[in-house]
Amino acid sequence: MRGAFALSGFWFTPGAAGALQQHIENVARDGAAHFDLDGCARVPLAEAVLEAPLPRPGKIVGAPVNYLDHKAEMEYTTSVADLGVFLKANSSVIGPGQDILLPYTDKRTDQEGELGVVIGRTTRHVSADDALDHVFGYTCVLDITVRSGEDRSTRKSFDTFTPIGPWIVTADEIPDPDALDLRCDVGGTTRQRTNTADLIFGVRELIAYTSSVMTLYPGDVIATGTPAGVGPLTHGDRVVLEIAKVGRLEVGVDGSRATPYQQRPGRRNR
Repeated sequence: MRGAFALSGFWFTPGAAGALQQHIENVARDGAAHFDLDGCARVPLAEAVLEAPLPRPGKIVGAPVNYLDHKAEMEYTTSVADLGVFLKANSSVIGPGQDILLPYTDKRTDQEGELGVVIGRTTRHVSADDALDHVFGYTCVLDITVRSGEDRSTRKSFDTFTPIGPWIVTADEIPDPDALDLRCDVGGTTRQRTNTADLIFGVRELIAYTSSVMTLYPGDVIATGTPAGVGPLTHGDRVVLEIAKVGRLEVGVDGSRATPYQQRPGRRNR
């Protein structure tokens, strides 16, 4: 839904960051408001066109190598405990039903299915014990990655490389985010299947660590890391990420505009 809209007398005029971002900021400032939805127009979900719930989060924080099985499959010698976290461009966000655009014809681009954590209030040096008190909710995140030599923040920040959605489930609906089944299918075949209990840094510890490095603000998104089973995407694929109690995110893959890696800007200057 675009433009300004009202819920029980509260007006939201979404800008680039979206109406939900404004709501999260309002809740952080004023506390949760009760919305009386009786009498509001309703649209069947099957007839609705969903967009990214947070189209321009303040920042997207990624957790590299946060499952031991992914560490093993990629033959990494380090994990999140050694690498820390990284940032993705917020311009990489798309919503359900949209397409991941493959940038290169000759470099592998992989899917990485992850649980996303949406921060609910300003968070700095929070303890693991108190970390969940700072969470607004949870969502599905696909952290798309080019397997090339650049820094993670480059390889993961192409436009369309962070599908988010289909919605955000508020924290009260998920008492333990470290006990959720996750499955990611590509082209009808299951590639990734895990439970968030297998995270190296669980959600609480990951929030605590990240907030010791950078202040987290309402609406920031933390992608908690991906399990084993990452693999190449090809033109025409459908990628489906399902997380128990959170939702089902489905996007397409479009490689029609991909170009050779050697033709990228700046290559001739090496």
